[in-house]
Amino acid sequence: MAPTALRETVLRAAVAYIAEHGPDGLSFRQVASDAGVSHQAPYHHFTDRKGIFHAIAREGFEMFTRAMLDALARDSDDPNAELLETYVVFALEHRGHFRVMFRRDLCSIDEDPELARVADTSFDVLVDLVRGQLGPKASIDEIRTRAAAMWSLAHGLATLLIDGPLENKIGPAKNQRALIRAVARDSGFSTT
Repeated sequence: MAPTALRETVLRAAVAYIAEHGPDGLSFRQVASDAGVSHQAPYHHFTDRKGIFHAIAREGFEMFTRAMLDALARDSDDPNAELLETYVVFALEHRGHFRVMFRRDLCSIDEDPELARVADTSFDVLVDLVRGQLGPKASIDEIRTRAAAMWSLAHGLATLLIDGPLENKIGPAKNQRALIRAVARDSGFSTT
């Protein structure tokens, strides 16, 4: 197997494992078995679990940023709801990445300048949206507070849907996108 193909195979197996079981039980032996490669193969590209978590987070933030920029490029009458929906749908569709991206115990942004860059780029998408909505007189504190509130709402909703407690309490959502839009509207962040 070519080195690039081996790296991708190992990475895909790790993402799939994390999506199904969470990141805490991930082992190189399990990833190698799931990838159908020797138990030493993951070490050719990743020195340890932290290395694979960093690679997953970098890839996740890159995909996440593209998804958010694509959402904002659509002609939507409610960009806030569009962004909230994109955030939650990304989390649901990319659970393996999402379960790693925001976990400091798995990958410290301070230790990886490239990870810090891609994570900052994704957050800047939200900050730029908020800055545009609040206008030029808004202080940086107002912008950061609104961005933090919007991020918290999206992240909380995504986590509750992924881990199941929300649907255990309110029942299964017949249409998750409709639920996400309703939450955006009722939270006060909707622009319509």
